[in-house]
Amino acid sequence: MTLINKKLDRRSFLKVSTLAGGGMMLSFSWLAGCKPTSEEIMTMPKEWFEINSYIKIGENGAVTLFNPNPEFGSNVKTSLPMILAEELDVDWKNVFVEQADFYPERFDRQFTGGSQGIRSGWTPLRTAGATARQLLVNAAAQTWEVPADEITTNAGFVEHVASGKRAGYGEMASLAGTMEALDNETVKLKDISDFKIIGNSKKNVDGKKIVTGKPMFGIDHKVEGMKYAAIVHPPAFGMKLKSFDKSSVTSLPGIQDAFEVKIFKDDYGRNFFDTTTFPEIIAIVGNSTWEVLQAKKNLKAEWEKAPESTFKMAGWSGDVSDVKVPSGLENTSTHSEKMAEYITEPGDILRKNGDPEGAFKSASRVLERTYTAPFLAHNTMEPMNCFADVKGDKAVIFGPTQAPEMILGTIASSLGIPKENIQINLARMGGGFGRRAYSHHMTEAALISQKIQAPVKMVYTREDDMTAGVYRPAYSATYRAALDENNNLLALHVKAGGIPESPIHANRFPAGAVDNYLAEGWQIESNISVGAFRAPGSNFIAGAEQSFLDELAEEMGKDPIEFRLELLKRAETNPVGENNDYDPKRYAGVLELVRDKSNWSTIQNGISRGVSAYFCHSSYVAEVIDVSMKDNQPVVENVYAAVDCGIVVNPDAAANMGEGAIVDGIGNAFFGEMAIENGVPTKSNFDTYRMIRHAEAPKKIEVHFVQNNEAPTGLGEPLFPPVFAALGNSLYKATGKRLYQQPFQPQLIEMKNLKM
Repeated sequence: MTLINKKLDRRSFLKVSTLAGGGMMLSFSWLAGCKPTSEEIMTMPKEWFEINSYIKIGENGAVTLFNPNPEFGSNVKTSLPMILAEELDVDWKNVFVEQADFYPERFDRQFTGGSQGIRSGWTPLRTAGATARQLLVNAAAQTWEVPADEITTNAGFVEHVASGKRAGYGEMASLAGTMEALDNETVKLKDISDFKIIGNSKKNVDGKKIVTGKPMFGIDHKVEGMKYAAIVHPPAFGMKLKSFDKSSVTSLPGIQDAFEVKIFKDDYGRNFFDTTTFPEIIAIVGNSTWEVLQAKKNLKAEWEKAPESTFKMAGWSGDVSDVKVPSGLENTSTHSEKMAEYITEPGDILRKNGDPEGAFKSASRVLERTYTAPFLAHNTMEPMNCFADVKGDKAVIFGPTQAPEMILGTIASSLGIPKENIQINLARMGGGFGRRAYSHHMTEAALISQKIQAPVKMVYTREDDMTAGVYRPAYSATYRAALDENNNLLALHVKAGGIPESPIHANRFPAGAVDNYLAEGWQIESNISVGAFRAPGSNFIAGAEQSFLDELAEEMGKDPIEFRLELLKRAETNPVGENNDYDPKRYAGVLELVRDKSNWSTIQNGISRGVSAYFCHSSYVAEVIDVSMKDNQPVVENVYAAVDCGIVVNPDAAANMGEGAIVDGIGNAFFGEMAIENGVPTKSNFDTYRMIRHAEAPKKIEVHFVQNNEAPTGLGEPLFPPVFAALGNSLYKATGKRLYQQPFQPQLIEMKNLKM
């Protein structure tokens, strides 16, 4: 048995209370309870023992577990309860899972993103489950008058072998709930070798509801008397509303009203996730979605250039800084010119080891390459939407959000009502990728409801989100390597930045593996709204770094995997610096695993192969991509991925998430691009914004996990960044041309006799 983390605050993980009338209640600040609406359960107990809890135990031994995190396809609604069920020691077939709503006074971190769900919940959920199990054991010991340490549990039963007594959890729940709370230092967790649920694949608990079309998403929500709303943003970044003709829409069939909506009060300090494209919009309200969308086409409005502005924003750590929003209508061509200028100027030094300047000065030759990537749209398949019902000083919000806590303050300030009077109910999301961490659509819907004094559902069109959304920043990075006359690596220098932020993680590989190392960053102010996009920063810098290392290995006459392993061996045995973020042995482990699983040294005829490896979200991933050329068109044949993310809770779901990240990465590498002309995004729907198609997905994807007993780390994002370089490096082998700009498709089309 393993003792729990003694640094975990008692209050932060578990409270045990007594039910009125008896029963067991486990209230956990990270997983608190709410009233369930369980559906389609074959065998329901006659009585549930619960009170404001995240766990209910029925008299028949059934257990309901509440998932606190919003679900957007990462399978947290299945995998998080698996952790709890493991330590509770119940039979998974008797577990029912419900989605908890947002309760900030009871939960810690009701957030889905940053590949943090399993990682953050691992110890608290194990501890909560183990504590519940021990309370049931203590209840049995008291009932049977035997020592607690002689009682064992298995699949929802307590048993005392010596006396032959055995009972289900449901028989002990009421008494267990009356017992004194346990000291977390006395509670023991299972040995990892004893796991029965964790590490064994479980089906998605919402799978049947999804495939049978049950109403689970925000866009499905309806109530009696509900109105419908559409919104109109300014036609370009850098513009704001001057005036509009209300009568141009209110005279149309089914239209109730049209009015201006202002998102932020002047005195409100925003946080990182308050990013909104335009703080002032026009709302059109009517009797149906169709009618308000038709009215939107008829709206007559005047727009004007917005002045430069500044607002206060709280960052990840809570520190507040002034954020400047420049005026003007921006262009991708101007952005490119500015980034080219920044490459030639000194940047902010983020890390420096040795004497890189001297090494470059004495080098026999220098390899230098610059990589660029454009803005990217998130393109969640479910459009942005939200239901709101604001009455007096109370509000009910229902919709897709990754970060309800982050938008709560904005909603409260904008409505002028206390936070505690706002209930945010969590819908299943039709995709997120970081976009739904920015929940301004919830504030918009709430303000519309407050204005019309009625419940309302607001739905974005695809054009709304694609042309006035939150984008992945545009980036540029320049890498330089200094070599001596014997092809030895003397120094490495990276200078990277973006609009409006730098993508550099200064203490990641290859930092720590090169004697003379310099990392510089820069950023360019912009009024284009940007935000987190699957593996923020890493989604670009990994491609640039790993493409450069591949070309550097070729320049040095080395196998690309062996070259990376040499650098990692140096970082392991004689590291440079003391602040390296990664474990070189685990990093090397995924490279060695993907080398073996892909049979790296044996390449089939007609196949061109590329490799890439990256560390982010505390996980290590290496990928090999095989490409062939058919009818002068590149075809992705196979992808092999090796992942070290610690213990894998739900293997099938984990592999599925990895496969999705790989396909997503291939699509963005080939096609992903959003340009800006005079403040206007140049693409507004999927007829022009190219996405990967079914026929373009790899024929085979293999995801292999390193087997170890390390605590789980991130998984939803780490398989995404390595794709770009692995694909680019394989395309180089296939075409003979290195690709330095994303997306790859335009460069491939320019090549003679190639088509896409």
